[in-house]
Amino acid sequence: MEPELQKKTNEKKRIFTVPNMLSLFRLCLIPAIVWFYIVIQNSFATGCFLLLSGATDCLDGFIARRFSMISDLGKILDPVADKLTQAVMLICLLVRFRLMAFPLALLIIRDICIAVLCIALIRNTGIVPQAVWHGKIATALLYGTMVLHVFWGSIPPVVSTAFIAVCTLMIGVSLVLYLTKNIKLLRQKGKPSGKTK
Repeated sequence: MEPELQKKTNEKKRIFTVPNMLSLFRLCLIPAIVWFYIVIQNSFATGCFLLLSGATDCLDGFIARRFSMISDLGKILDPVADKLTQAVMLICLLVRFRLMAFPLALLIIRDICIAVLCIALIRNTGIVPQAVWHGKIATALLYGTMVLHVFWGSIPPVVSTAFIAVCTLMIGVSLVLYLTKNIKLLRQKGKPSGKTK
């Protein structure tokens, strides 16, 4: 068992894996997104880069799970690339759509809360929080809203407001559900099990 355990440990410490390279690629796309949207003002190119970023995000997760390429570095790079891409794109969209301030602010609050709880859970319970359905829905709605506003620069205010409102609401729901679940886990860890020897 020791050689097998050593092999798994080495795999987790790998740096140059396909998923990690894809995460680095997504980080490199961020300056391009800013450049084409703010400087060049080419919405089509910006949207294509954003879609490419989302596609590689799905691809690196699939490859990591399917081919056992999950690494410690990847667990950091993947969410960092995601959050930076989302935050930067929302900031860019603020130039034209002021209401994007609401999902941006709530996204920052949610991610800070998640980071703090994640650290607390790992330290106190050893549990590493996994992606959950409401978080995936919130992310999908967020990307959908961003892509829609990038490609459709003249989107009617009513339609824009509706999409932003639904997106913001789902981020809020995700935050509440995540906090409820993980605070409960922390409290259960602090309670005596009630078992007798």
